This record gives sequence, structure tokens and C-alpha cells, in this order.
Amino acid sequence: MLFRSFDRLPAPDFEQKVAGTKQFFRELNRLGLTGVIDPGGFNITPADYQPLFRVWQNRDLSIRVNYSMFAQRAGKELEDFQTITQLTPMGYGDDLLRFNGIGESVTWGMYNNDSPTQAQKMELGNVARWAALRNMTLTIHWSNDKSVGHLLEIFEQVNSIRQIAPLRWSIAHLNDATPATLARMKALGVGWAMQDAMYFSGEQFVKERGEKEALRTPPIMSAVKLGLNVGGGTDAHRVMSYNPFVSLQWMLDGRTISGLPMRGPEETPSREQALRLYTQGSAWFAHDEGRRGSLAPGKLADLAVLSKDYLTVPVGEGGTIESVLTMVGGRVVYGAGPFANLESRK
Repeated sequence: MLFRSFDRLPAPDFEQKVAGTKQFFRELNRLGLTGVIDPGGFNITPADYQPLFRVWQNRDLSIRVNYSMFAQRAGKELEDFQTITQLTPMGYGDDLLRFNGIGESVTWGMYNNDSPTQAQKMELGNVARWAALRNMTLTIHWSNDKSVGHLLEIFEQVNSIRQIAPLRWSIAHLNDATPATLARMKALGVGWAMQDAMYFSGEQFVKERGEKEALRTPPIMSAVKLGLNVGGGTDAHRVMSYNPFVSLQWMLDGRTISGLPMRGPEETPSREQALRLYTQGSAWFAHDEGRRGSLAPGKLADLAVLSKDYLTVPVGEGGTIESVLTMVGGRVVYGAGPFANLESRK
């Protein structure tokens, strides 16, 4: 009923969408974010990106956006990707806005399908081969380890034709990844976009899978020790809040929003490790680890001054951290308190 009521609200006009985009990005700046990776989404068409492009054209972007294109029409995925990418090849854009390939739905037949047919696997294989031969990044949503072998088999077939490791292909979610799955991903050079869905859905997971399985969900440290490329994320807005500090708190304490403890100490990173996954780790998925994710000479001047010391604040209070000063490319895009007068406004 809530969604139906929302759909009845009057749609904003184009200029309102532009203004809303700018305002939302400033909200992300308030939380210390200087860049996001957008994996596309249901019912998000190329036309829906026009307000974002307008903000970029007006040089008003306050956050770096790497965006992917979601599958548009069932049965027409390859045709649609081929059409869209004629004018937006892989890497098209600049340091603030850049096309980052296809996903998180690549073909509809393989989306949340634990028992795909051979025809559905062939459809995904055709799109994946096309993407690989065009040096295109691909990220794909996958929920359950019990069926991820279907996906990895396709990746391995494509890899025999064109090595996919340099293309930064990745699997998103896969909260219950086993050591065997992580090893196959590592062998292929496939990254893991690790999300914090368990913050809201952990109770359901424990009910269905049991407390023992929950202790290693998701297996963060197993992936880190294996040398897998792992990036932290929020999966906002369908699954979680966009607040990165809530996600970081969850990475450190393994507790759901109601306080239920899940992940055990063996799979819990240190504060430094969690922060690296969220910054340097995530930059890998955007092909930017050489320019973003850490403060070093020669890198882009993106930084945030926080309201509390992330390294010493009680873990349970980590989600309350905000930024008091956020800079993107050396420009102050958000300021609060004593830094409010430094914010660059247009």
C-alpha cells in the first residue's frame, strides 16, 4: 500500500529532478562521501540519467559517480546494451562522471534464479562474451552460494576466450559465499562487492539458516586473507540506508538494526581493515585505486574531516559519525559548524 501511495504522488519536472539530484549529493557529502558506484536499478532507463548529466554539464557535481547500465528489456538485453554503448563506450566521461560498464542485472533470466535453464545460461554467456571482447566491466547480482556455480561456470568459459581479471568483473551480495566459491573468484580475478543487507535482514537469515551459518556471514576476513578484491557498500536505497558509517559499524560489530549479534570474530575486520575495504577496496571497482581511496601525493584531493574519531569512538556509536568538512577535487562541497563558511556554492 505504501508503494502504491508513493506512485500516486505528482512526478517532479526536469528542473526539480536536477535540484533534487544536487540536494541528495550534498546529503551524501554530509556523510563524508566523495564518490559512489551506481550499479543501475529496476525501472531506471537512460532518460532517468538526464538530470544527473545536466548537473555534470553545469559543473555542479559534488560527488564522483561511476555508473553502470542495468538490463532494460527481458530477451533484448544484448540488443539494448549494444545500442546504448555506441555513444557511451567503457570509460566514457571524466573524473566526476564515468560509464563503468553493465550490471547489476545483466540478463533477466539469470536474476535471482537459482535454477536457470541452459537457454538462460546461454543468454548470459552471450552478453558476457560481448562485454569481455569490448573490454567492458561487468557486475552481477547474485544471492545464493548454492547456485553461484552456474554463474562462475559462465565466467570461466568467457575467461578461456578473453581474460576477465583486467576488466574488473565482480559479483555483488553473495553473503553466504563459501571458501570454494571465493577461491574460484580469486582464480578469475573477479571482485566481491560486499553489501550490508544483513543489517536489516539478519534475523530472517538466522531463522532460515541458523546461528552457526550466521557466524561467517558475510565471510569478510576469509575473502581478505585470500587476497580477493573486496569493496564495502550499502546497496542503497532498496536494501539499506545510504549512510556509510552505519555500514562500517555493522562491519565491526556484526549486529543487525535490532542488536542481534551475527558474524563471529573470525570474520570481523579491524577498524583499519573495514575502512580500507570501504575506500581503497571500493576504488578498485571504479578502476580508480591509483587515484582515490587514500591520502597520498598525486591522488585526487578528496577528503572528509569527521565529527568523531572513527578509530577511537565506541563501535556502537560509529553510525552517528558525520562529516564537518568534505572536499572533492580540492573543492569544499560541504561544511558545517566552523567550516560552514568555506563551502563552495553556486
